[in-house]
Amino acid sequence: MSDFHRICRQQLLREAEGYLDLVMIFADQWPPRASTRDRLCRRALELLASIEDPGVDRGYVKYLWGQALRTMEKYADAIGPLLESAEDDPGNVHIWLALGWCYKRVRRLDLAIESLEEAASIGPGQAMVHYNLACYWSLVGDVDHAVYHLVISFDIDTNYRDLVPHERDFDPIRSDPQFQTVTSVIV
Repeated sequence: MSDFHRICRQQLLREAEGYLDLVMIFADQWPPRASTRDRLCRRALELLASIEDPGVDRGYVKYLWGQALRTMEKYADAIGPLLESAEDDPGNVHIWLALGWCYKRVRRLDLAIESLEEAASIGPGQAMVHYNLACYWSLVGDVDHAVYHLVISFDIDTNYRDLVPHERDFDPIRSDPQFQTVTSVIV
């Protein structure tokens, strides 16, 4: 591949990233309207589709493709590209997190847990991975696993403790004494 084609590919990737960043960067505080969000994500997908030979960036192209679909709330459609991305870059925790997110929303908690367990084996020091695992284990009613991962997330980053009272994923186990003991500890 010529330098020109490589540079063009990199520019297309950066532009697609930029559109996705526009959607996600402030989404927690100021979520965009669905129509705006989807228009920006479709533009990112158009750019990614225009990459003729992704070469060494194939896994990243697939990851961005999956992220665009996930952002558009097309969770089932996002799973395929994210799985392809995971094949190319199995050590990327973010891919496994995105897969877990999508699997949860298509009601495949078994696969969501499997994806996050993979993420935890790759990045055991990432509080977000353990917190999400605690959520998923809670949703299937497994208090022991939920509490185990919740404690790890708290040990890594105590700020996750502040999320628990408002996290609906913990409702299935909220009245369990083991859960209450762990979440009532004052730090």
